[in-house]
Amino acid sequence: MSKMEKSEEQRPLLRLNEPVPDFEATTTQGKIKLSNYKGKWVILFSHPADFTPVCTTEFLAFTTIYDDLVKRNVQLIGLSIDSVYSHIAWIRRIKEKMDVDIPFPVIADLDMKVATLFGMIHPAASTTTAVRCVFFIDPDQKLRAMIYYPLNVGRNMQEILRIVDALQTADKNSCALPANWSPGEAVIVPAPTTQAEAEKRTKEGYECVDWFLCKKKL
Repeated sequence: MSKMEKSEEQRPLLRLNEPVPDFEATTTQGKIKLSNYKGKWVILFSHPADFTPVCTTEFLAFTTIYDDLVKRNVQLIGLSIDSVYSHIAWIRRIKEKMDVDIPFPVIADLDMKVATLFGMIHPAASTTTAVRCVFFIDPDQKLRAMIYYPLNVGRNMQEILRIVDALQTADKNSCALPANWSPGEAVIVPAPTTQAEAEKRTKEGYECVDWFLCKKKL
């Protein structure tokens, strides 16, 4: 069994609503520790490599939503299996060629410590680069959502914002969100759990398709 296979075998599976592993790491903005962000939402994302075309478009796109994330109390953190010098050189090149400043820290994970902790290495895709992962971590440092993309497909920034809005809305209002939900649209009222509640539900003034599917405006 290879070293990579052993590390994959030993790595605990990340599960929704469970605490994420803490870590310390070197970034383009100095040392960080994940647990220092308690009280904030965190989006931790990985990209395959610096100085690559799809990743460059993604860094530009993440920058366009950075202020929107800050308004939502979200800290954005990037990562790849590159050195901090490579990260700095690439960020400087983006500034030079595209006149865009990258405002978020980027983890230099040459030893794959963080990538292994978070299951970012998928050997069937690559054993030396991380796939495109996005982890949504709540203020209690619990994993609330995660998305994986292949190496050759860039991410949709509006979907990332939508997930943050959906998670925060659901937490604040004890509701669920329907398919394609966007802020301002009706949310789903929790389904009844008893026959008596089901009988009552359609008479409570909600927009109901049936007793188990009712929506309301916030």
